[in-house]
Formats: sequence, structure tokens, C-alpha cells
Amino acid sequence: MSFSEKLLQLRKEKGYSQEMLAEKLCTSRQAVSKWENGQGFPETEKLLMIGNLFDVSIDYLLKEGEVKGGVEERGYYVSQEMAEGYLIHQQKSSNRIATGVCLLIMVFLPYFMLRKEPVIYSFLIIILLAAGGIVILVSAILKNDERYHVLDKEALMLDQGYVKQLTERLNRLKSRYVTMSIVGAGMLAVGGMGFLLEKKGISEGVLVPYYPICVILIAMGAYVIIRTSTLWSSYSLLIYNEKHVNQRNDGFWRKIKKKLAE
Repeated sequence: MSFSEKLLQLRKEKGYSQEMLAEKLCTSRQAVSKWENGQGFPETEKLLMIGNLFDVSIDYLLKEGEVKGGVEERGYYVSQEMAEGYLIHQQKSSNRIATGVCLLIMVFLPYFMLRKEPVIYSFLIIILLAAGGIVILVSAILKNDERYHVLDKEALMLDQGYVKQLTERLNRLKSRYVTMSIVGAGMLAVGGMGFLLEKKGISEGVLVPYYPICVILIAMGAYVIIRTSTLWSSYSLLIYNEKHVNQRNDGFWRKIKKKLAE
């Protein structure tokens, strides 16, 4: 079978019209029609997208008589547009999650700040902060774009020139991310230390008036850590995908071996 015949067969098996297939490949119906009539051939990017869409190997598409589903070491092709969309999505998602967690931690703030005020005041503020945090976290879950889930499950194929650009971008951001991580960890440590010293009886009540500051430090530290770690891991997933896949596979096999040993 020729490429045109295979493409026609695959499209019909999926129940796609030429218009539907063209939309999924970000091209025109006329282009799909020419491919199926043997009057043209898709560029490399489109060819990889076709392979991903129909879950077939590139060898199957290109070689005459190649058996469908032939074994080939390949991965899920990620276009530059999709990769940039993923990074933007992760940035927005991490901001929502970090803000939600920050608000939930700040729930303790009214209790320490409004001890001398009527209980109803602190209670209302606590409810508002908790509700705000939960709403933001739920919105982050609901706005989680399913089309990017595959990036964490499959081995990825990206244009090496684009990977180089991502690496250079990450290198420029590395010092900022490292600094932010240290600052965030420092805030968590200082804020938590205030409560720990008081619990152990070391500070003898000296730090109690500063509990609100400790809560704020912990909340801000959590926000910074969540944002930084999410953005760093997003770049790493795209740049060092092979390492990510190996770690995922190792973890999987460790679980299998553990179950077999039981």
C-alpha cells in the first residue's frame, strides 16, 4: 500500500472526514485531499502528527507494504506551538495552585491577630480565606487542560533546535529559580522555627506576638516553592524527557518487583 492509500484507510477507520482530519493536523482539506490522491506529500511535522494521531509508526506510513503497528522506537511528537502552550498553561496553573495553598495557610492568621476581638470577626475572615483558597484550587483542577496530560505519560519527540532554545532559556532563568527556591525555603524555615521554638518552650512566650508574621512567611514561602518547582519541572520535562521517562519506568518496575516479592 502507498502512503495515500494508508492515509485514506486510517482516516476511514477513525471515522474522520477530510475536514476533521485537516482540523486536527492544522492544515486545509485540500491538502488532505491531495495526500490521499497521491498528488502531494506532507512535510515532516505533519507526518509525525499523523503518526501520533493514528498511533502508527513512521515506517508504516513511509514504507511500501509495511505492516501496521510495526515496532519502531519513537515517541509522541510535540510541536513548538504545543510546547509553548504547555509552558504557559503550567505557569497559570502553578499560580492558581500556589495562591490557593497560600490562602489556606493564611486561614490561621485571623486567629493570631484577632484574639482580643469578638470571635465572630476572626471566624468570618477564616471562612472567607478558606473558601477563597478552595475555590481557587478547584478552578485550577477544572481548568487543567487534558491535551497536555500525554506529555507526562509518553516519550516525547521535539525539534532539536527548539530543545536548544529551551535549554538556553532555562539557563538564563536558572539563577532566578535557584534564588527564589532558596528564599522560599528560608521563609518556610524561619516561619516554622518560630512555632517550633515556642512549642519546645525555648522562647518562653517571646515569639507569640510574632505568630502572624510566621504564618505570613510560611504562606509566602509555600507560594514561591510551588511556583518555582512547577515551572522548573515543566522545562525539565521537555528538555530532559529521556531522563524523565527512565525515572518513571524505574519507579514502575520497582513497584512491580515489590509486588512480586510479596
